[in-house]
Amino acid sequence: MAKLYIVPTPIGNLDDITLRAIKVLQDVDFILAEDTRTSSVLLHHLNIDKPLRSHHKFNEHATVRQVAEAIAAGRNVALISDAGTPGISDPGFLLVRTCLEAEIDVETLPGATACIPALVQSGFPCDRFCFEGFLPQKKGRMKRLAELAEEERTIIFYESPFRVVKCLEQLAEVFGAERRVAVSRELTKKFEQTVRGTLSEVADHFRTHAPKGEFVIVVAGKGLKERATIEQTEEDDE
Repeated sequence: MAKLYIVPTPIGNLDDITLRAIKVLQDVDFILAEDTRTSSVLLHHLNIDKPLRSHHKFNEHATVRQVAEAIAAGRNVALISDAGTPGISDPGFLLVRTCLEAEIDVETLPGATACIPALVQSGFPCDRFCFEGFLPQKKGRMKRLAELAEEERTIIFYESPFRVVKCLEQLAEVFGAERRVAVSRELTKKFEQTVRGTLSEVADHFRTHAPKGEFVIVVAGKGLKERATIEQTEEDDE
């Protein structure tokens, strides 16, 4: 029976893909990609030649039924995003739900995602955490932060380089400037870096060091007592 495969792809280092993921991509009838140009680079690297179809947040509502019908007709389909696991701050949820409602099998492969490496290397408790992804850019943003201020679990956010300083400033305003944070950027890439300290200290750091790359912000839960000296680790100096 044909099915939908959810296939994680590397978040930076192209070698971070499982043997199983490669086999699935080799065997399916076609691949749904968030950006076919980006995915073509990965598939070329893996020597995989399969038809690519666009599947992104601007067209997914119009195409999910067609994809589900193709699978129901016997075609195996893989869904990939530009980087990481589809459905985690990337398109995927709507297609999975549509397939399940049509009683189509969905098989999700384990693999790359940015939030888990950032969480583990933050030094904060990993046994209980909450993933918030990207905060609302405008409406509801501060309300959501206010709701999270009392959260005792480690909290994970994604943020763009253009808003990371503003985000840290807002977190400091709502959570308190002394709350501990670990900010990772460019995970698995040549210039991977993690900056640790208080929200105030790390915001100051990125005011004087222009933010570049994709960011994961890991904030200590309320009540965690950690020393407040800023720390920085990186693979290479830029």
